Amino acid sequence: MRSLPGFPWDSLVPYKARASSHEGGLIDLSVGTPVDPTPDVVCRALAAASDAPGYPATIGRADLRQAIAAWFERRRGVPGVDPDSAVIPTIGSKELVAWLPTLLGLGPGDIVAFPRVAYPTYDIGARLAGCAPLPMDSITSLGPLTAATTPRLIWLNTPANPSGKVLGVDHLAKVVRWARRHGVIVASDECYAELDWRLDRPAGDPPTTPSLLDPRVTEGDPSGLLVAYSLSKQSNLAGYRAAFVVGDPELIDPIAQVRKHAGMMLPAPVQAAMVATLTDDEHVAVQRERYRARRERLRAGASAYGLQVEDSEAGLYLWASAGEDCWTTVDRLADLGLLCAPGSFYGAAGGQHVRIALTATDAQIDAAARRLGA
Repeated sequence: MRSLPGFPWDSLVPYKARASSHEGGLIDLSVGTPVDPTPDVVCRALAAASDAPGYPATIGRADLRQAIAAWFERRRGVPGVDPDSAVIPTIGSKELVAWLPTLLGLGPGDIVAFPRVAYPTYDIGARLAGCAPLPMDSITSLGPLTAATTPRLIWLNTPANPSGKVLGVDHLAKVVRWARRHGVIVASDECYAELDWRLDRPAGDPPTTPSLLDPRVTEGDPSGLLVAYSLSKQSNLAGYRAAFVVGDPELIDPIAQVRKHAGMMLPAPVQAAMVATLTDDEHVAVQRERYRARRERLRAGASAYGLQVEDSEAGLYLWASAGEDCWTTVDRLADLGLLCAPGSFYGAAGGQHVRIALTATDAQIDAAARRLGA
């Protein structure tokens, strides 16, 4: 615990208080928590499965694992996922990110690498396991490697939180080739894959952003690779803690074994709701269009205010800069009644950016755009 930093969002409390005093009220764009209703098809499945007196299986229901495998083929362009050995549900994706180094048996002396601008939990997960966290710009920035300096685990995040950057097939394939030469496990956090805003999507890409498990990346071999995914964003299920990890069966098995001992089980009604979620693409399309419209309105307002929006090719955020310290931008936006996240939450390299979430109601997004434009 002594190695853990303070919870970053606590430092936003005074800015939230000031933004709340705005005559139009607070519009909180600092956290990517869904605000739209959970789809009816999911709620009905949850209710129908509410009589659940027995313990659920840690590895998940067979129909859930099959639904995950089918979804990966249909939406991610990844055929051949074995539902019996390559899939396990998790209690949200954040717990998987935070505990993965520990679940894989990593510890003191091991290095966990992750992007220099990144979701803070990659760093936290390394610290919880006693590993050394290593922010990196790219695999080439690691330089010549020795046994003592080679990471045991590298995290990718595509689409990235906070920047919205998407890694293409060639980039992912390059990382996989490098990792296999050096015996490094690669885990990819792909929780925003269904929210793709690119207008120049490469021919041959699936309906979502490319996955680390895409056969064009792996050449049909998932060895050493894991993908984390969450239904929170695409389906408004943050309150359900519904997620899963898929990949190399040789890595999935020890993860499952530890989780059995630790009692890390996803509630049975939630598993039933996940099956309904993963077999219904229509509600995802509806939600994606909501976010697309909000993104266009909020981006126009941000540009009118003088913010330069960078990357933001996918996901739930605008990654923006006014060419000043991020806290100065947070302070100025608080005067407009708007709360955003400073880029420094995601690493020192984000020190001149802010992350602005699209997760507000249509009325709030319209009001935020008007305040920015004015």
